[in-house]
Amino acid sequence: MPASYAYLGPEGTFTEAALRTLPEAATRELVPYVSVQSALDAVRVGEAEAAFVPIENSVEGGITTTLDELVAGAPLMIYREVLLSITFALLVRPGTKLSDIKTVSAHPAAQPQVRNWLKKNLPDAHWESAASNADAARLVQEGQYDAAFAGEFAAALYGLEVLESGIHDAENAQTRFVLVGRPARPAAPTGADKTSVVLWQRDDHPGGLRDLLGEFATRGINLMLLQSRPTGEGIGNYCFCIDAEGHISDRRVAEALMGLKRICLEVRFLGSYPRADVGLDGVSAPRPGTSDEEFVSASDWVARCQDGRF
Repeated sequence: MPASYAYLGPEGTFTEAALRTLPEAATRELVPYVSVQSALDAVRVGEAEAAFVPIENSVEGGITTTLDELVAGAPLMIYREVLLSITFALLVRPGTKLSDIKTVSAHPAAQPQVRNWLKKNLPDAHWESAASNADAARLVQEGQYDAAFAGEFAAALYGLEVLESGIHDAENAQTRFVLVGRPARPAAPTGADKTSVVLWQRDDHPGGLRDLLGEFATRGINLMLLQSRPTGEGIGNYCFCIDAEGHISDRRVAEALMGLKRICLEVRFLGSYPRADVGLDGVSAPRPGTSDEEFVSASDWVARCQDGRF
């Protein structure tokens, strides 16, 4: 397997900036790809060891392109996550003034994060989506658009000037990125972990989503992401992408997944991996009755009852 990581390119994306915060990135060749799909496919066909892609932001929620790619196609697993604080710069060709800008470009996920700024400062500018923010900067360099929203660090790469910096509609906006590889044994639990799955209902019925969520709730497992995605099989047919606290080796998580496997048409395990948003000091203890020790004690009690040893 090549010692390389694929990522959403070209050079100068927020994805690349986040990837370079991983210690292991220093020992890999970092290869930019034109889309999330092509980066993940590079892993599926063995061109890359892993792919690094955005999956969620604090303004718009899940990145649907990434979620849909993990839902469909050959299975992949998440091994790491990174959180990156996001602020945008308005990049232009040298000499461009704000009044000269008629077209702006960026990745679609950037638009909700700068919408109010655009309305106030460039109300008549036409928005054009690009494959990434860095790709938008490249298109500005080539003269296709007047300005791009991207990281300030991308300006030098594409010979552009920073006309405005520190642009964001929401304070403390963050994007979550994940390192995705081919399925293998999950890393050992750290005590501050997250488990991701995709669930398909066996049939559509009243309380169906409640039944799925109940498998987590009765075991005291907090959910961190719940997003529905269309299955492509007609209006009203959805699957559910879920991030839950805990690791598959935790008894409460394992039993929840077993319960879901029994009642769902399909369950796709996307991995258990360390959380990036909190250290061990910030993890609360399991709810009463949901620790591994309490599960073992309850299991032993049932065994004694079965043997007549009350």
